Amino acid sequence: MTFDQLLLEWNLGQDGISVPPGWTQGRATFGGLVAAMLHEKMAIEVAQDSSLRSVTFSFVAPVGAEAVQTSAEILRAGRSVTQMQGHLRQNDAVVLAGLASYGRGRDSSVEVNEAAAAEFDEPNKCVALPYFEGIVPEFTQKFDYRIAIGQLPFSGTKERQLGGWVRFKDGSENTVGISHLLALIDAWPPATLPMLKTPAPASSLTWTLEFMEPLPNHKASDWWQYLAEVEQAEDGYAVIQARLWDKDGRLVALSRQMVTIFG
Repeated sequence: MTFDQLLLEWNLGQDGISVPPGWTQGRATFGGLVAAMLHEKMAIEVAQDSSLRSVTFSFVAPVGAEAVQTSAEILRAGRSVTQMQGHLRQNDAVVLAGLASYGRGRDSSVEVNEAAAAEFDEPNKCVALPYFEGIVPEFTQKFDYRIAIGQLPFSGTKERQLGGWVRFKDGSENTVGISHLLALIDAWPPATLPMLKTPAPASSLTWTLEFMEPLPNHKASDWWQYLAEVEQAEDGYAVIQARLWDKDGRLVALSRQMVTIFG
């Protein structure tokens, strides 16, 4: 099942479906996918002219292969901004919680230029991220990666940046939406993994994102530019900030994660 097919099935109202095979991340399900599933549930409760501006996810527990249920509640609907909370449950326990802010656009005298896109070589000139069964998460086979900055995971580097090009390669050809962007910006391995010398797991604890409107009119299967930097790491936790640009260099999303490190 492609990402597009999964979103279609989910939006047809089939709450309680199980996560399909191919999307695992260690003992859990790929975080970008479960975040997208929760976003889809929250988005249908909001007016269509309201765009997702900011969202924070808390990964309470690993999401397994069992059936999942979602719920969403409007905390406040103002003239311009709607605040929502949502939960994804599995086996009657909350496994993912989200707080989202949706807002209509309005005129403003404040305008700040977007952060310039990283200067990467073309994808065909960059190193492909290899897949090693049992070491690299299963879900990464759904994506195509080209490393332009940084080193491969578990190479023991001291570099704090990791980035390059990413795109869907699972047959998802629809015009990109928020759920696609959640998956694309989370598809890369945490920028802390190249700092490790031997394979060890890492997982997101909290994740906050902001999105730039209007969204680009590109396909999920187009190339997207990604760059992450480790801002701080200690005591088995790290703070990683990242940006995602479209293939034309337009800023699309900002990301900030607290990551746990087990090595």
